[in-house]
Amino acid sequence: MKQYNSLQDIRTDIANGQLTCRQLVDQYIHNIKEKAELNAFLEIFEQEAYTQADIVDHKLANGTAGKLAGMVIGIKDVLAYEGHALQASSQILNGFKSLYTATAVQRLIAEDAVIIGRQNCDEFAMGASNENSSFGPVLNADDATRVPGGSSGGSAVAVQADLCLASIGSDTGGSVRQPASFCGVVGLKPTYSRISRYGLIAYASSFDQVGIISKSVSDAALLLEVMAGKDEYDSTVSQREVPAYSELLASDRKYKIGYIRDCFESEGLDAEVKDAILGVKDMLKEAGHKVEAVEFPYLEYMVPTYYILTTAEASSNLGRYDGVKYGYRSENATDLTSLYKKTRAEGFGQEVQRRIMLGTFVLSADYYDAYYTKAQRVRKLIKEKTDELLQAYDFLILPTAPTTAFKIGENTANPLAMYLADIFTVQASLAGVPAISIPVGRDANGLSIGLQLMTRSFEEPQLLAFSNYILDKITVEA
Repeated sequence: MKQYNSLQDIRTDIANGQLTCRQLVDQYIHNIKEKAELNAFLEIFEQEAYTQADIVDHKLANGTAGKLAGMVIGIKDVLAYEGHALQASSQILNGFKSLYTATAVQRLIAEDAVIIGRQNCDEFAMGASNENSSFGPVLNADDATRVPGGSSGGSAVAVQADLCLASIGSDTGGSVRQPASFCGVVGLKPTYSRISRYGLIAYASSFDQVGIISKSVSDAALLLEVMAGKDEYDSTVSQREVPAYSELLASDRKYKIGYIRDCFESEGLDAEVKDAILGVKDMLKEAGHKVEAVEFPYLEYMVPTYYILTTAEASSNLGRYDGVKYGYRSENATDLTSLYKKTRAEGFGQEVQRRIMLGTFVLSADYYDAYYTKAQRVRKLIKEKTDELLQAYDFLILPTAPTTAFKIGENTANPLAMYLADIFTVQASLAGVPAISIPVGRDANGLSIGLQLMTRSFEEPQLLAFSNYILDKITVEA
């Protein structure tokens, strides 16, 4: 069967009698099993997916189907789905099944999406390469010797390798956008609070955001439209009305665009990535958009600020995994104290332990003001400067990642090098603004290059429309 790039294509074939939802599910399950070596899925909800597909086919036949009928979706293993395993790709939650469904997932199901399975990720969403999963690394479908990015690596590869049409991941500091860049797909991080976090396993609560990985901007827009909005179970979610994003994808304006000069002068930026992004910048300028270089003086402080704050929040959030209430419990414990220590030492992987220790250190009485308080002040400066630039410009353009997908094992011995993979994505996370990564080319090795766009909070309609415009323009010029 043919490969589909959007829900619109699927719905057209269903309407023409050339496809059923059951046949589509069958195709995706076949692909998942055939490409099992990619390690993108931890579990396939096989029988359940077929049952749901039959229900959707019946609804399509009688005209009662929801907005997402015909869309087959995978969910990252950090999103709760009642009655299904939920592990955050960690042994500390071995055997745990969710008692409820995340709001974002429930809204997908209500609009007749088929949830096909749960996807591999870096343990507790901590990583930039998907090598930190307790279930082994995910492999990039373009080159199995390379990483897919992280932490939503399984989600990105699933879309890249045609194992599902779209994936729902989480983005704390770039965990949807960076793997989207490495895998040649679209990755959207909405404004912080746009989508409810109810049912999303917490890593760093003031950063965590449900995100979308898809093949097309139109599908990302539709998924955002379905999942966004107020939720009685999440006090931090925005109460703003949700626009019809999927109907607002036309872009006929000339925009004012800033490209962050400091990013393009960064020492670690790959030459081919730089040339590709600057090529798009020049193309936009030729098309009549006003494109100017802008200064952002805090680039060198963004990664340290991000990691101080997120590890501090992680050390607090992950305190609940102690072997007492649920999940893994060490068999080697002799008393309560050893139960805590051994359970956490045996259940958490090395990277999670590293971040818990870092977070505990920066929150300790002796270092709280020197690190955590100072990082909060710097975060405020970064947000204020980002907002200031976005008042002057409609969009900021920068690379999604400094390189294309690197080799598996290349950075595992150097945590600092791995953390620097987030250098261009953490700005939007620190500022809470929406950002998207779109594929704009490939390097000499055939590896995908992603361009990142940021805009003002809650301006997703123009972000999606402009992203769609760029991709259309690239396609036409190619």
